[in-house]
Amino acid sequence: MINLDQVLCLFNAGIEKIDGDHIIRIPNEEIENQSLEKGEVYRIALVKQGEDFELGVQTESTTAPNYPQPPVEVGEIRYVEIESLGKQGDGIARAERGYVIIVPGSSVGEQVKIEIIDVKPNFSMASVVEDVLE
Repeated sequence: MINLDQVLCLFNAGIEKIDGDHIIRIPNEEIENQSLEKGEVYRIALVKQGEDFELGVQTESTTAPNYPQPPVEVGEIRYVEIESLGKQGDGIARAERGYVIIVPGSSVGEQVKIEIIDVKPNFSMASVVEDVLE
């Protein structure tokens, strides 16, 4: 079931074949009126017209999820080394299992004390609390 809070837009569209690719066009008003941004990656769900489609609210499962949870929590303090820079120029550190921590305002090679401020399934955002070594 899809969580209603996750749906950014909902529209009808057909599939076109252009130069060997199959294309679904997003109407311009969906881009202008929603929080969609060029260059971002979005999860797309296709539902055949006339089929029942229910948007519901996800409830907490009583069974453990079958995928690993992020190895960090909001408010957690860590010491990390910035390994690389992301596309936007933000520092990238890694936690257990290669989990990505994005640290704006940091540079490659910096060792910093950070606080986790936002956690997503595939990455987290952190702010620098203090420079440890430069």
